Amino acid sequence: MNTGSNGTEVAVATEEGKPDDGAEPVDPAGTADVGGKAEEDTTESLLGSRAPDFIKARKTLHLSWQVGVFVVGLAVVGAGAAMLVLPGPGWLVIFGGMAIWATEFVWAQLVLRWTKRKVSEAAQRALDPRVRRRNLILTAIGVVICAVAAGVYLWKFGLIMPWKIEQ
Repeated sequence: MNTGSNGTEVAVATEEGKPDDGAEPVDPAGTADVGGKAEEDTTESLLGSRAPDFIKARKTLHLSWQVGVFVVGLAVVGAGAAMLVLPGPGWLVIFGGMAIWATEFVWAQLVLRWTKRKVSEAAQRALDPRVRRRNLILTAIGVVICAVAAGVYLWKFGLIMPWKIEQ
């Protein structure tokens, strides 16, 4: 299975959704003019292994490098998954493990690109004035409901300090 991390050829999807057969040169930086407009991801790096060249030159050393990167990334992702139920920044650590995997594996690089794109889209939607207004209104309604519930509780039961409760 070709992960694209050992410097070999990787199939690239074209606009029609068919793999590129290599007949036309592919701009690896993604700066080519497609359909009359430049690609938006010009700053994104190339896919593939970021291992040093002396490691890539030897197949067994490169394979052991990949295994090491995978094991370290798996440990970090596992720690992040544990932090989802334990105290700690679970999702942040999981994405850190994915970033470790992305230094060596194309699939992890693609997952991180997809995640970055979705987070950017969500941030843009959140900055929309109508969405912000809706969120503020919903927050205000929630605060009013909580205040009314606290008021009803205090009216019905009063404010009794725990050290004054009689058995």
